[in-house]
Amino acid sequence: MTAVSKTLLFGTAGVPKTAPGTSTLIGIKHIAAIGLDCQEIEFVKGVKMGTDTADEIRKKSIETGVHLSVHAPYYINLNSPEMGKRLSSQERILASARLAHRCGARNVVFHPGYYGGDPPDRVFDTIKKELLEVASILKEERLPVVLRPEVMGKRSQFGSLEEILFLCREVEGLQPCLDFSHLYAREGKINSYREFHRVFRKMEKKLGEKSLKDVHIHISGSSFSDKGEIKHLNLDESDFRYDVWVQVLRDFDVRGLVICESPYQEKDALMLKKLYLTG
Repeated sequence: MTAVSKTLLFGTAGVPKTAPGTSTLIGIKHIAAIGLDCQEIEFVKGVKMGTDTADEIRKKSIETGVHLSVHAPYYINLNSPEMGKRLSSQERILASARLAHRCGARNVVFHPGYYGGDPPDRVFDTIKKELLEVASILKEERLPVVLRPEVMGKRSQFGSLEEILFLCREVEGLQPCLDFSHLYAREGKINSYREFHRVFRKMEKKLGEKSLKDVHIHISGSSFSDKGEIKHLNLDESDFRYDVWVQVLRDFDVRGLVICESPYQEKDALMLKKLYLTG
């Protein structure tokens, strides 16, 4: 199992575009070769990796020092009105967690669900109940993974910053995935030093200072409408103020993983790492 990082690491969502192949193993080797530190394994279309491959990935991660995380399938809705779909959503999270552990990945990111016209407080209670069941199963199986509900970018999706932080307070074994492009798109703001500072201060207040020493962050530029996020953009093609965002990371001494999700993710990840290290 990948240990908690003692610094801030930068990497990509999935295999870098410039890698000489599309497999996770090739991606890990390429991440190390170009000077990045981590990679999020994308199970977004289904958990289909074999255990032998997972074992090879663990070995390669240890060999290269590349830290790994996992993104669970997109089709998860813990607030579905259909019990079968809620149970299927639970199973997708559990399957992702089991294979993440086999790969040596510690963090499992997932999208919790949709409001579907229900009152937000009722949605919160439903999703909390479903995740308490998932967390109980993982505890029984002694899987030391961290489930990371993601801050979401569309207003139809459960996952405001406040909802995610409160959920992580209520369910043992949960920590947030802070997606700053989603935060910006959802709120139409959070793009200044003061606003970035407020996000981390709020996280520190709700979850304790130790939460800032074990973060999982998604970052990219984004375009959005009044309904929220439309698509990801490269950072230089967006108006996201990544320079002051990096300054806030330094000022809080944030540690953990920064996963870049822009279209040219390794270019932006390398740029952010250089900016973080050199100021």
